[in-house]
Amino acid sequence: MPRDEIVVPKELREFMLEGAKETFLGQKNGAKKQYRYGNLHIREYDDKFLVHTDKIDPRKDPLGHLLFDSPEVVVGLAFALFGGWQIGKLLLKNNKSKKSALSFGLLSSVITGYIGYTATKKIKNYLE
Repeated sequence: MPRDEIVVPKELREFMLEGAKETFLGQKNGAKKQYRYGNLHIREYDDKFLVHTDKIDPRKDPLGHLLFDSPEVVVGLAFALFGGWQIGKLLLKNNKSKKSALSFGLLSSVITGYIGYTATKKIKNYLE
């Protein structure tokens, strides 16, 4: 959980800001539902709400939100593209079939993307 996230236990207060909209944008992190109200990102769990402020509202500037609030997604995608491309290219160069090069390229893109995402998320959480 990021340090800047506020926990509101449901037993203390059941709340929802008037005008908050349920959204699919954002990582649910096990939440039942999530809402957005301007730059506020609210996750609802069975026993609590977790609330934090994003730098950029993803509904207004999705790319800016990814770059400043979720850089791990951008890094994960870059790792996936680069890793899959490099493995596929290496296999084709070594006279493997196009089908196996594509299969292993896709598999390696998933693995390298996950590694890039996870490493960046850990670094981001450490720095927060």
